[in-house]
Amino acid sequence: MLRRLLPLTLVLVLCSCSPKKYAIHQLGNSLSGLSDSMAADDDPELVRSALPFSLKLIETLIAANPKDEKLLFEATTGFTQYAYGFVQEDADELQDSDRVRSAALRARAAKLYIRARDYGLRAFDVRYTNFTARLKANPKEAVELLHKGDVPLMYWTVIAWASALSASHDFTMLPEIPRFEALADRVLQLDDAYNEGAMHGFMITYEMSRLKPKPDRVEIAKAHFERNLELAHGHQVAPYVTYAESVLVAQKDKAGFEQMLRQALSINPNTWPEHRELNMLMQRRARWLLGRTDKLFPNTGP
Repeated sequence: MLRRLLPLTLVLVLCSCSPKKYAIHQLGNSLSGLSDSMAADDDPELVRSALPFSLKLIETLIAANPKDEKLLFEATTGFTQYAYGFVQEDADELQDSDRVRSAALRARAAKLYIRARDYGLRAFDVRYTNFTARLKANPKEAVELLHKGDVPLMYWTVIAWASALSASHDFTMLPEIPRFEALADRVLQLDDAYNEGAMHGFMITYEMSRLKPKPDRVEIAKAHFERNLELAHGHQVAPYVTYAESVLVAQKDKAGFEQMLRQALSINPNTWPEHRELNMLMQRRARWLLGRTDKLFPNTGP
């Protein structure tokens, strides 16, 4: 009798638990790749409206399945992209006309970036036991554990982490810099071509904004720019905008700045659908920067 009851009991247990887990798993799989789907959209405002619901849904699924690496990765990328494209950009564009509102948006962006970073670190802790603690104790040693398959998660965690510091100006985060620097260096070591050289794009800005800038920082930033262009094959607007804003403003090169941004605006976002949304957002930033030329280059001639 016991032998007959055990299989029946097992079936009843599986029937009571599996449907929920299966549904969560299936929904999680359908949300995997959400960022790629959004990236191809030709209506950034539609994406702005849709992303918050999708991100909260992802968080709900993570609460039910806290060790799902795919969901943790989607949360890392999704919150980072939303904060950059639809919160920080608004904050930047309001800084000349409404500083109070701009500051509030910047603070919100920082919180969203930190949320994204924390999901990234949680994903690393799922892959590697106590990775976050190891990264805090010895960043350079900790990242040696990571391999090429970890590059996407490393990249988005770095972007979220550095952006949180930039948006918040929170000096208590300064001791954390060596941690995301180690992750960034590891990405460049393992696969600098990831996402068409996106880490080189990050390094353009980062080299120009280090707390202790290197004497040859402009040359280093230019090398990252050229490598980013090489890997992007002319598909992306971001390298031109980043270099104009980070390097050419610092060099007081007004003519080069304007030329670089016009080159960014000459790219047709529809030619490469996989980059459409980001290219449209970066072209929006290019137009805003061109509109601030006189502020960025005061006391200069035409």
